[in-house]
Amino acid sequence: MSKLSKKKVLGYFKETNKPLSLREIMSGLRLGRQDKQKVKDILKLLSADGRIFKARKTWCLVEELPMQKAILEIQRSGVGFAIPFDKRRKDIFVHPKNFNGAWHGDTVLVATLPGKRGKSPDGRVASIIERAVKMLPVKVVKSMGPNLYLTRPANPRLDFSMLVMSKDQDLSINTMVVAEPQEQMESGLWSGNIIRIMGHEHSLEVQEEIVKLNHKVPVEFPLTAVKEAEKLPQSPDHIDFQGRKDLRNKIFVTIDGAQAKDFDDAICIEAQQNGHKLYVAIADVSHYVPVGSKLDKEALVRGNSYYFPLSVEPMFPEKLSNGLCSLNPDVPRLVMVAQMTFNDRGKRTSSSFYPAVIQSAARLTYSQVNEALYLDQQDPDMDLQRVLPMLKDCDALARRLLELRQSRGSIDFDLPEPEVLRNLLDGSFEIKARTRNFAHQIIEEFMLAANEAVAEFLEKKEALFLYRVHPAANKDKLDSLFKLLANTDLGPKLPKERDPRSLQQLIEISREYDLEFLVSRLVLRSMMQARYATENEGHFGLASDAYCHFTSPIRRYADLVVHRALKNALGMDIKVKAGLKSMKKVADSLSSLERVAMNAEREILKRATILFLMDKIGQTYDGVVSSITDFGFWVELEDVLAEGMVRLSNIHDDYYHFRPEKQDLLGKRTGKRFYLGLKVRVNLRDVNLNRLEVDFDLA
Repeated sequence: MSKLSKKKVLGYFKETNKPLSLREIMSGLRLGRQDKQKVKDILKLLSADGRIFKARKTWCLVEELPMQKAILEIQRSGVGFAIPFDKRRKDIFVHPKNFNGAWHGDTVLVATLPGKRGKSPDGRVASIIERAVKMLPVKVVKSMGPNLYLTRPANPRLDFSMLVMSKDQDLSINTMVVAEPQEQMESGLWSGNIIRIMGHEHSLEVQEEIVKLNHKVPVEFPLTAVKEAEKLPQSPDHIDFQGRKDLRNKIFVTIDGAQAKDFDDAICIEAQQNGHKLYVAIADVSHYVPVGSKLDKEALVRGNSYYFPLSVEPMFPEKLSNGLCSLNPDVPRLVMVAQMTFNDRGKRTSSSFYPAVIQSAARLTYSQVNEALYLDQQDPDMDLQRVLPMLKDCDALARRLLELRQSRGSIDFDLPEPEVLRNLLDGSFEIKARTRNFAHQIIEEFMLAANEAVAEFLEKKEALFLYRVHPAANKDKLDSLFKLLANTDLGPKLPKERDPRSLQQLIEISREYDLEFLVSRLVLRSMMQARYATENEGHFGLASDAYCHFTSPIRRYADLVVHRALKNALGMDIKVKAGLKSMKKVADSLSSLERVAMNAEREILKRATILFLMDKIGQTYDGVVSSITDFGFWVELEDVLAEGMVRLSNIHDDYYHFRPEKQDLLGKRTGKRFYLGLKVRVNLRDVNLNRLEVDFDLA
């Protein structure tokens, strides 16, 4: 008999093509009693993988059943959708009564039910393959007796309670603890063990920890990865310089935010007779992190760094991210360089790529560059004065690159980004629009140019790497957008085409009619999501034929993949990830992890906003209607950059009817309209940290 394995047992299921009992499996594979436990273990593993399903005393192949292995996503309304692993399958609607004990994010087997609900088939959870979370942040809501507490999960999508016991200390109401779920005691009630006490829910530090747990953000590095990082040198050695261009005589600078600690890109520019030569130097992380190393494997699991108001969970340990691979001033650093020549119109005429060693001349901030270039403030910083002539050249080239990019149809959204600003003296914080100036744009234009140049080079070399792709906007959504705008003052001026250039024109025209807020958000909603892929589908938003991520290998694994592919294409001796199938898996994983990071950042911003507004109930704010539904509308505040809802149930002057084709609410008696972009004044009615909701009343 050949060695017993999952593959062998699964093969027998496919060979017999019928449900099998344990006895039939033992008999069919000619196994003895000594193999019985081994077979049981294999059946458990296959069940956990979602390959087979136990029905009474037999096991069945899932692929032969009307079942799907899926992730259960529970909406804020309480209903669920099972998202199949097989992307060719439709999402399955799951009513709460059919969750069968499954929670949001769980991996489940879902059986489809007769009949259909809208566009999605109906289904029920047949079994839970894997829990999404092993540790839950929960809030103490009630004392149930000595050391016994009723708690509720901090995730609004987990609609149950948990009884926990604290042996060490008394817990006050609203204390957050990390609990390990145990058994279900009755419908909607579980038992659990306290793992640790986090603190009061009104602490921003506690809220950050809640978000990290909710989204399974990696925090601690495995000891093996830490030890591998510790073995790396403090600085590059002269041996590392071999085979590299020595650019230490060039004036490179880094330009980042004032709070930045890792600097993975530096720039240098030289004016030429008919244009500029630009050097974009990116930290050579691949020199220190080979494929398959402990650091590499952990970076792939993380996918990217995770940024929070008070902390960062980096993709690499600090030894790399803030030290060896950070382009700090006045120390030699290993880099990969994209060298590009541009004519006086900003068009790239040539490019080359190579490994190099540089020594940054200055660590500059966006505000410093802004003050020196655009506010004409004399900075006493000698480093800045020394590089000021070069910065003026940077400004000239960046403006030409921006103009050229916009002329081809690249879409730029001038939307305010919220930022949590903390007072270090008293721990208070506020939420304001992130400060932006053209110094930010300089770096963005240079990084975009480098990313495009690298993608074009690798494509010509027929290299296997990760493109950054952005599919064209959804046709139906675009048609709805233009149909909606036809009813506004923009109607006569709407572009005839539906390409990126026309959408950028639409945004520019909207500024003349004070409709930029409305148009920008509607255009953004019509866009598809950017992702990583092994095939080039172009980048719709940037109007780019070939694009990749090359400029941030410290904080994005996709960039590390591109660096390795670039070295390989240049004939350097480097191991790369082998095979198209393997690379596609990496692309899918990184795209998914990027969404995790985005959702985590949105959630902590929402939680911080609610904490900030807690003592401001009753205050009046100016805002803009940002989204509309049949039960109310959301308002985005102008000063605080918070968003909350005005519910129709709290508006008593009329009955309002939602018109989706016009995206407005119309008063039946008064004819009063609430529409996207309408400026309104609201009173803060309530905030709720449990439901992550902010409620307004019209002032």
